[in-house]
Amino acid sequence: MSTRRTALPGVGTRYDLTTRGGQRLSVVVHQDGRRFLGFYSADDPDACQESVPLEPDEATELARLVAPSPLDAVPTDGLDLVTGHLPLDARSPYGGRPLGDTRARTRTGASIVAVLRRTSAHPAPGPDFRLAIGDTLIAVGTREGVDTLAAIIAGG
Repeated sequence: MSTRRTALPGVGTRYDLTTRGGQRLSVVVHQDGRRFLGFYSADDPDACQESVPLEPDEATELARLVAPSPLDAVPTDGLDLVTGHLPLDARSPYGGRPLGDTRARTRTGASIVAVLRRTSAHPAPGPDFRLAIGDTLIAVGTREGVDTLAAIIAGG
């Protein structure tokens, strides 16, 4: 298996993966956060056979399914406790606003324990932490609380 990273000036970055079985796929991460999953023939690495555009939440879910994050591995047997990855997209009213404006814990009982940004992670963000479109909020709480918080963050 091999992985190659290629800068695409003015576009973003392309990550190519060749499996041990010789199958090729790529993920193109655009500068604006869009992602495309592409499938290539080993005979012609420049000819894309199929391209699948992924919304940020779809890319997050695909990544979670392929390689579960350590948060997904937190044992909660017997507890009414879940973790959630909540994408902050352009429809959210909280882009550019402080985290405290969500009033997450007060409204839902769920806590935002980290914010993942394209290039960094921000554990234990305070109420003054400014959210940005494309962030993923990591929340912990009851299923109902995390689901309600997801709806709030989405603008529902």
